[in-house]
Amino acid sequence: MQKDQHKTDVIFRVDTTKDWKGTIFALFPHDVADHKGSVTSYQHIGQHSSADYHHSIRTSKLAKPNEYKDLKTELESIGYNLNIVKKQNYTKYLKSYNNTKN
Repeated sequence: MQKDQHKTDVIFRVDTTKDWKGTIFALFPHDVADHKGSVTSYQHIGQHSSADYHHSIRTSKLAKPNEYKDLKTELESIGYNLNIVKKQNYTKYLKSYNNTKN
């Protein structure tokens, strides 16, 4: 698959909740998924969904490169051109959110 020319910001996290503890997931902090302000998230095997950014941050920890390596490879294999970040840039988020209203 051809790689996207647009760089997509991504935060890799490890879930710390009882039911999903240890699950690695990706948050796209500047990709607003809906009019409620949720962002896009991704787990293995094509699982795109929306997620509450702040809840996701509170219930997870930052993943280490060796923990997210497989998920990063999967995302790149479906065309993502990733820019790994550690937190949301609120100005970028607001710009994306305002674009969902148009």
